[in-house]
Amino acid sequence: MSHLPIVYRLMIRIVHFRGRQCGSQPRVYMCPLTLTVKVFNLGTCSYRSLSHAFSTSGFLRNELGRITETFFAYCKDPRAITNRKRPTAMSELPNLSTLNYTVLVPYNGSIATGGNSMEVDLNVFYNAGDITWIITCAALVLLMIPGVGFFYSGLARRKSALSLIWLSVMSLGVVSFQWFFWGYSLAFSHSAGAYIGNLENFGFKGVLAQPSVGSSKIPDILFALYQGMFAAIIVALAVGAVAEHGRMAPCIVFMFIWTTIIYDPLACWTWNSSGWIYKMGGLDFAGGTPVHIASGVAALAYSLMLGKRRGQGTSDFNHRPHNVTHVVIGTVFLAILRAVMAGIVTNLAAAIGGVTWCLLDYRLNGKFSAVGFSSGVISGLVAITPGSGYVPPWAAVIFGLVGATACNYATKLKYLMRIDDFLDIFAVHGVGGIIGNLLTGLFAADYIARLDGATYIDGGWLNKHYIQLAYQLADSVTGAAYSFIGSCIILFLINLIPGLHLRASEKDEIIGVDDAEIGEFAYDYVEIARDVSSGFETDKSEPKSDGDSVNSTKIHGSGKES
Repeated sequence: MSHLPIVYRLMIRIVHFRGRQCGSQPRVYMCPLTLTVKVFNLGTCSYRSLSHAFSTSGFLRNELGRITETFFAYCKDPRAITNRKRPTAMSELPNLSTLNYTVLVPYNGSIATGGNSMEVDLNVFYNAGDITWIITCAALVLLMIPGVGFFYSGLARRKSALSLIWLSVMSLGVVSFQWFFWGYSLAFSHSAGAYIGNLENFGFKGVLAQPSVGSSKIPDILFALYQGMFAAIIVALAVGAVAEHGRMAPCIVFMFIWTTIIYDPLACWTWNSSGWIYKMGGLDFAGGTPVHIASGVAALAYSLMLGKRRGQGTSDFNHRPHNVTHVVIGTVFLAILRAVMAGIVTNLAAAIGGVTWCLLDYRLNGKFSAVGFSSGVISGLVAITPGSGYVPPWAAVIFGLVGATACNYATKLKYLMRIDDFLDIFAVHGVGGIIGNLLTGLFAADYIARLDGATYIDGGWLNKHYIQLAYQLADSVTGAAYSFIGSCIILFLINLIPGLHLRASEKDEIIGVDDAEIGEFAYDYVEIARDVSSGFETDKSEPKSDGDSVNSTKIHGSGKES
């Protein structure tokens, strides 16, 4: 087959055909590997004869990975390729070197413009099934965002329950605009540098039908949608640190700036083919560093800058999750929808993580905990995130076991650091992400990654590729350090801006962030706090309350306690 040097012995197959008979008007056709030919004066030939002449599926499967360039061409002698019987052997393949064609536009999946939709049917470059699946995944990730809100809301006290759900959906609004404005361009522009992209796609300029950085099988606009949902949920994870004692306005500003300065570069490092971690060989299938380590460490920085809640740390301070049902519902949203990334290993790690955490809690107090099981499920999901597309199913059990155990013990770190991270965002996401990255370096297998037919990796220790663990460690340390230092600087500067101080006032903490910042409540009976607007004085016994009971404040003029 040396007579086919240009297209690597590629067979042309007609996939875009209007009518059973060919007229004299030009038609645009598509080969299996996106080699498009414009045919003139095709004459009278049936679609069946054309499809039979060029259907060589077995041959194409073997050659699919070798084709690196595709192009538009004019075919001046279609009879040379249409007046043939179905080939039964390699020797019967048509001699494409005899065709007279002209290369018009390079289209190799990386530098292509996507073409002009007024001249070319751009849909023929993509598989409808691929597009449908990515749209479905984007919708499922969207549903995870309120899932985070419900999970955090259930862990908080009822007077601040609504604010956490509100923050999760607000993160979707803020990050969606940021992603359109310049976020996608900074993370996934085609001409990005090793550390950050440029403004080539500012305002989604040129983000339409050209192949994306993530995959040449997915158009840019669809890849931008999917990655935008991911960016939003990462911010929702991080801003849970403001629970019960942080103001909403500076948090909104933080969302936009943090996504721009912290997340976008991390995504570029990890998933853009120009990124330094990508080139180094770091393995992160679904976001161990950009998603979990970055958000967990950012939450740690936010908790550090806010300080402790009023009364926290005293012997009389009593905090319990106000709605465990919400915690379980949020966990279900996160677990089920996260499984779209890699169902088998994700489910195994989550299940083992939930059981492990529950047993660890039972060891201490002799009771099973729904919150403990939910926390373990999330820990397992976090741990398996970077390796979900690289590790065999049996390794997922180790991810769930080790991840949940490490995260469970990491919940004690907040006492050592004297930080009020009562939602344990750093313990679960920060520590869990690091554990997952390191375990990926141990258990990544080249044959698992190759199951998609396109991904080649050197693997981890299972493949005797021992340097992979060092790559994973470098990825984790740099990501954590960058996110923590950057988040602290951003929060420090925001706090200096008049009207954007981070911490809620003492009065607002007593009333509850729901009433003070939002003016609405998750539960009707909390509305009695509105009566405080006439003035209040703090009861000396207030720290003994969990903030939900009616002895926290004294209502003037009524003689009643609220």
